[in-house]
Amino acid sequence: MDNCYAIEVKNISKHFKIYADKSTTAKEKILFRKRNRYEKKQVLNDISFTIRKGESVGLIGHNGCGKSTTLKILTRIMYPDSGTVTIHGRVSSLLELGAGFHPDMTGVENIYINASIFGLGKKEIDSKLKDIIEFAELGEYINNPVRTYSSGMYMRLAFAVAINVNADILLIDEVLAVGDVNFQAKCINKLMEMKRTGITIVLVSHSTDQIEAICDRSIWIHDGKIQADGPCRDTHRLYLRYMGEKRADSKGDEEKSEVQENQTVPDDQATVSIQTEGEKAVQKILQDRGDDVRYKDRMRGNGDAKILYINSYDSEGNIRNVFESGESVTFRIKYKLYKKTSEAFLGLCIFRNDGFRCYGTNTKIDNLKMELTEENGEFSIEFPNMELLQGKYYVDVCIASREDDMLDYLDGVNAFEIYNTTGEIGLCRIPYSWDIEHAR
Repeated sequence: MDNCYAIEVKNISKHFKIYADKSTTAKEKILFRKRNRYEKKQVLNDISFTIRKGESVGLIGHNGCGKSTTLKILTRIMYPDSGTVTIHGRVSSLLELGAGFHPDMTGVENIYINASIFGLGKKEIDSKLKDIIEFAELGEYINNPVRTYSSGMYMRLAFAVAINVNADILLIDEVLAVGDVNFQAKCINKLMEMKRTGITIVLVSHSTDQIEAICDRSIWIHDGKIQADGPCRDTHRLYLRYMGEKRADSKGDEEKSEVQENQTVPDDQATVSIQTEGEKAVQKILQDRGDDVRYKDRMRGNGDAKILYINSYDSEGNIRNVFESGESVTFRIKYKLYKKTSEAFLGLCIFRNDGFRCYGTNTKIDNLKMELTEENGEFSIEFPNMELLQGKYYVDVCIASREDDMLDYLDGVNAFEIYNTTGEIGLCRIPYSWDIEHAR
């Protein structure tokens, strides 16, 4: 092995057997042979890469692509079916929360157990015990059984041990997502410090921002193969574009089917499509909007008009909820009128998912006045270049006859995502230009 490399992975493959109903005893295996049927799932397929000493590398990819399996092979928790892995130096790993901890032992006792797994002797652990306890910030809980710990406390203790074993290589799998913001910042600062001392770091994370803050390079694993390997921003640009297009395709299919349902509902049983932001992806909720039905906490108005649904479209007229920053986004709103209005105003406001108001406008601001006379109507607003940066957003819409006379106002009736592949950060893209001719 070349001495400049800390890790060398060559042509490794790994598969798992997925049993439908696995027998657990010899008797069951004989009597119920069909239970032993299984399918092979290829998790890693002939991947190769090298990591230099002192280099920090991130592993990214969708769930189930093989990131964590790769890390477990590097830690020798599991072994590949084929190929070779060569490691040069002491390895410290932080994989699953609580791995190696005994639930009935105290935090201090588990420090000794966990550190000994990494190869430290008792004297060496004694000399580091104070530093580990101080970094974990567990206070009096350090003498309590770890079964009483929260997931954040588990992470504090495990991370504190992992960074204090004088390892040459540190392997981390997603656990930095656990814990409060202040401790996460503390962990990242510590990793940056370790990086400066020449420790090799391999980090698995779904947070590209986190990887860019720590790592020099990213490896994108896709369905068991390496899809891209290079500088973080270059690799992340490809990955984010792929994930954005994938989400757009899947959500676009859902939107189309739901809109078709909306269009088949009779006028006297009008249906509103409300999109909410939940733990799952953006989804639509169909809610009856008859004369006596109000959508609680999401509707304000006198009922002279009712917004039926709002959808977002790309430049080609396709219904989508995921866009790349800078794309054209059009919001189209359909409404039902119960009372003619001689002077109406239409409004729309975009909020970030944390409630921050990003942008709002209405036809009154633009000196556009209209008369609403038709029972059913539709209006739209187009943003030719939606310059919001990566994040999740939602939309409020309203119809008013005067500033203080609201016909209908719906909160959060459309949710959409923006993904950004340029590396810019913040809320939105602001036009600018550089002058470097006179730079010295």
